[in-house]
Amino acid sequence: MLSALQFILVFLAAVAGGGVNALAGGGTLITFPVLTAVGLPPVAANMTNTVALCPGYLGGTLSQRDDLRGQERRLWILLPASVVGGLLGGLLLQVTAAGLFRALVPYLILLASALLALQPTVRAWLDRRAARRGKSPGSDIWATLPVGVATVYGGYFGAGLGVIVLAVLGLAVDDSLTRVNALKQAVSLATNVAAAVFFVFSGQVVWAAALVMFVGSLIGGVLGGRFAGRVRPSLLRQIVVGIGLVVAVVYFVA
Repeated sequence: MLSALQFILVFLAAVAGGGVNALAGGGTLITFPVLTAVGLPPVAANMTNTVALCPGYLGGTLSQRDDLRGQERRLWILLPASVVGGLLGGLLLQVTAAGLFRALVPYLILLASALLALQPTVRAWLDRRAARRGKSPGSDIWATLPVGVATVYGGYFGAGLGVIVLAVLGLAVDDSLTRVNALKQAVSLATNVAAAVFFVFSGQVVWAAALVMFVGSLIGGVLGGRFAGRVRPSLLRQIVVGIGLVVAVVYFVA
């Protein structure tokens, strides 16, 4: 059972993570290390973090629902692949030995940090690519396999999933970056919910921490939205990447 101080730390981490996600992305690089720091085993911390992030993914998808209109066919194609990928990733996490996952954590955090650092480059490349090519709706089906592979990672760890999915969709789907980004939100939501439902029955989710994180991340998301015009996302992204690198080093030497 967590102490009052530990609950406060988890709550503050969730507020920070929710705000960071609203502004730049990468909130998991804050919340996951705090959960392990207060004593949760890495696998339980990862599962708890995944469950607690569901409201944030739902909010992100609903906020871009207008850009999902007219993409029903894509959703019917890609969401089942996302659910399967999320479930497979969740299953893979559950069968991974605790010691092995603990050894993988610093590498996963480094990967997530690198993906977050590359986010502006990926977006700029996709924007240029979308501007110079024509539409070919028949190519949507080719996104199924790479999206499925990407969402396996999302179900397993999740940090940086949005960047991977955005890059994959940008390669396979011919549309504007705004609409592809909305599709990415829906894919990420389906992946996260599928993994979270799987984790609910694992018996390893620390519900007290998850509920505190629900509230904290919602507050952080609201605050992040209000400060969106005052904080440079690029600066915040650099800070979060720096935090990720420090945390990875701590895991390596611990």
